[in-house]
Amino acid sequence: MNKKVSIILSTYNEALVIEDTINKIFKYLNNVEIILVDDNSPDGTFEKAKKINNPNLKVFLRKSRGLASAFLLGLINSSSEVVGWLDSNMGVLAERLPEMLEQLEKNDIVILSRYVNGGTDLRSKQRVLSSQFINSFCRLILSNKIRDYTSGIFLMKKEVLLTAVPIANGHGEFFIEFIYKAHKAGNKIVELPYVHPPDIEGMSKTATSILKFCYLGFKYFIRVIQSLFRRN
Repeated sequence: MNKKVSIILSTYNEALVIEDTINKIFKYLNNVEIILVDDNSPDGTFEKAKKINNPNLKVFLRKSRGLASAFLLGLINSSSEVVGWLDSNMGVLAERLPEMLEQLEKNDIVILSRYVNGGTDLRSKQRVLSSQFINSFCRLILSNKIRDYTSGIFLMKKEVLLTAVPIANGHGEFFIEFIYKAHKAGNKIVELPYVHPPDIEGMSKTATSILKFCYLGFKYFIRVIQSLFRRN
């Protein structure tokens, strides 16, 4: 598949890794634009990205924070037939993008998955167990046809949005609802195994405290229930 691809990156305090991630995406995809949405990082992430001289890089700065709304802003500003999402601190996975793009010949959405044969998760024990729990809950309540509801690393044909539109509120839980809606609408979804790399010290924005971790977990739980009963 030789279609143009838009890769959306959401950033907050990722000055240490963002240049490497952007360079790797440009290295592995020829016909690509990168749309970076920075949530007013105090560490200079936005300024570092703006210094990269590439006409296929769009950089947006905003005052608010939120993963789902950042994805929506990137989606609105995308101009390609294929749209994807890559975690900004996992540039090492950019090498999988050509393989994912190839899989879109026969599918509508391609997800990198930790929970199919060959996939695994090398993060901290706390994050691994919480991810396994929420994904088991999703498979029980929603559908066991999807193994990794919280991966968030994906490529999709933009026409998928004609059948399923992401609700842009919350953190990573928005992807659970979106991928479930896309599945219910009949889109062909394939999961490719990947190894989630270990946590980068100081880079986690979801587990800064036990209290916040539990609060976010509760929001994921509520979103799963909402996904089951929401009509559109």
